[in-house]
Parts: sequence; C-alpha cells; structure tokens
Amino acid sequence: MISHPNTSLKYILCTLILAVGLQFSAIAEHTDEHPAHAPHATEVSTTSADAHPAPHGEQKFDAGKMILEHILDAHDWHLFGHTSIHLPVILYTDKGFEVFSSGKFEHGHATVQGKHYSYRLHDEKVIVVDETGAENAAATAAIKDISITKNVLALLISIVVLIAIFIPISNRYQQNPNRAPSGLQSLLEPIILFIQDNIAIPNIGKKNYGKYMPFLLTVFFFILVNNLLGLIPFFPGGANVTGNISVTFTLSAIVLIIVIVTSNKHYWQHILAMPGVPKPVLLILTPIEILGFVIRPFVLMMRLFANITAGHIVILSFISLIFIFGAMSATAGYGISIFSMLLVVFMSLLELLVAFLQAYVFTLLSAIYFGSAIEEGHHEEGHH
Repeated sequence: MISHPNTSLKYILCTLILAVGLQFSAIAEHTDEHPAHAPHATEVSTTSADAHPAPHGEQKFDAGKMILEHILDAHDWHLFGHTSIHLPVILYTDKGFEVFSSGKFEHGHATVQGKHYSYRLHDEKVIVVDETGAENAAATAAIKDISITKNVLALLISIVVLIAIFIPISNRYQQNPNRAPSGLQSLLEPIILFIQDNIAIPNIGKKNYGKYMPFLLTVFFFILVNNLLGLIPFFPGGANVTGNISVTFTLSAIVLIIVIVTSNKHYWQHILAMPGVPKPVLLILTPIEILGFVIRPFVLMMRLFANITAGHIVILSFISLIFIFGAMSATAGYGISIFSMLLVVFMSLLELLVAFLQAYVFTLLSAIYFGSAIEEGHHEEGHH
C-alpha cells in the first residue's frame, strides 16, 4: 500500500514540528541548568530539581554559549533536564593512562584528582591544573585525549545503524539475487543504482567504476545517516558529527589517499610536468597544479563541515530569539515564538534536503576526483 503524497508530507511536517518543540524544550532546560550542582560520576545520572536551587537573580541567557555547546563535541551526552550520559575520559599522559567518568567534572565545575595529575575541563578540553587551580601548560601539552566523546559515541551508533540496515539486505541479495526487492531493500536499491548509474559510471567509467563503488556507497550512506541523526534533537540523535572538522578532514584524507594509490602515470605527468608545455611555463603551472591537487580534498572537507554547521547554527539562532525577546518582556517572547517556530520548521525542512544534498555532493566530487586520477583508462573506453 502506497501512501498519498499529501499524507506523507503531513507526517514529515508533524515530525518536524515535534522536533522543533523538543529543541525549544532542550534550550529552555539549558537556561535553567546550574552545572555546579551536577551529580558525581555515574553512567547515567539523574538529580531532582531540589538539588539545583534557583539563584537569587535571573540568569542571563547567553545565546552564543548555548549554540556552541550544542554544535561542539562534549565529554557527556545531555538527555533531558539534569539527566546526562557521562562518557569515559581516557587520557594518555607522560606518566601513563588515566581513565575515569566525565561525571566527576560536574559539567566543568569540579577538579578530578587522578593517579598522576589533577584535571579540569576548560571549553570541553581536559587540562592539567596544579594545587592553586592554575593550568600546568607543560603537562597539558603532553596529554593525548582519546576519550569516548559525544561525537565518537554518535559515530559508533551510526556504524551500528548502517550494519543493521545493510547486512540483512546483503544477505537477501546473496541468497536470491533475482528476487524482487521488498521492504527497506526496495527503498535503498534505487539510491544504490542512482549512485552507480549517475555518479560512478559517468565520472569514473564502466571499466573501472566497480572498485570504487564500495567506498562511494559507504561514504554516501555514512554522511546521510549522520546528517539525519544530527537533525533529531534527542538521543541517539543531536550530535553534530558531520559538522565536526575532524570527521570531514578524515573523510577527505581518505579520498586523497585513494586518489594517490590508484592514480596512473598520466595523472601525475599532467600535474608535475604537463606534456607540450614549455619548461619556463612549467615553473608557474606546476606549482598551481600541485596546489590544486592539495586544495581539492580541502574543499571537500570545508564544504561538508560549513554547510552542516551553518544549518545547525541558524536553527539554534532562531530558537534563541524567543529567550532573548522573552527576557525583555513576556509579550515579546510569545510574539516572536510564533515567528521563530515557523522559521525553524522551514529551516528543518531545508536541513532535511541539505542532509541528502551534502551526501550526494561529497560522493559526486569524490567520484570526479577518482575519474581524473585514472583519466587515460576513462578515455580509452570511448566514454560519450
């Protein structure tokens, strides 16, 4: 049974409105939180409102701080109210390993006494402090933080999701390749064929596209799943994985490594010493070609990072308007809330489109780079 398009649109709009409401609730809770009274380290900790007495004066809402806390990585995962998942802090120091729960930091307001040093959180970075509370810069510089952070946990969750989706589908194909697709398989097969027929073959060529398909499919669905999870404002969503520069850098570095490993002689000759070009001109042209070779993966990295992060910032900025105007007067807060909610719903729809678009663009540009690296074979097969 196929749903009517209007019915599907209603489901999407209702889901987005619910997500917007949850985002409003999360930020409202953020404005009332007082981390100094956070519980001690437990895997998941819950405290009552009585453990967080209200301050004597109103706490000023800091939109910039709230937005940064939502888009940056963290050592714990906020669920709701004063309930968080405290993730393990794993540090490799010059004196050995340190392992403890991030809950001991009490949201950055407590010092943790480890086996070797005393530690504090400063802007979600673990630093070493002395007896007076001042940072020990030399010891901090020697620390290698390999903690399971929010983004790391989100990456593991996305891997589990991808495995849970694709292993059963793969088994169905292996058992009966000619059987008509059904269920989730019927949804994903057109996407897989689209990547093959409209991205891989046109840009890489029929002769060589097969060896690149596993990476292209993996990177497309990895980015897509993490983009979609990032739009969900509650656990296991809400992490800004593809808006983390380290993640996009790693993906781009993998693309660069594949290009270097699989490229042919013609590709490097074109970059280092273009045939038919006078040698004096090569002194100018070769550095430009080398620069272009390095910039390509950098563009991949920045495009994905900037688009995903910008979308989150815009949505959070619209939500912040409610609390900013609400601090001026209750009437202004209620008035701007209607305007903000409409804008957030619109931006959420746009972000849903961007989630697919950025996965497509990254995959397409990767295929173009792979095709240029094996250009000789690409032309030999008479591609039209």
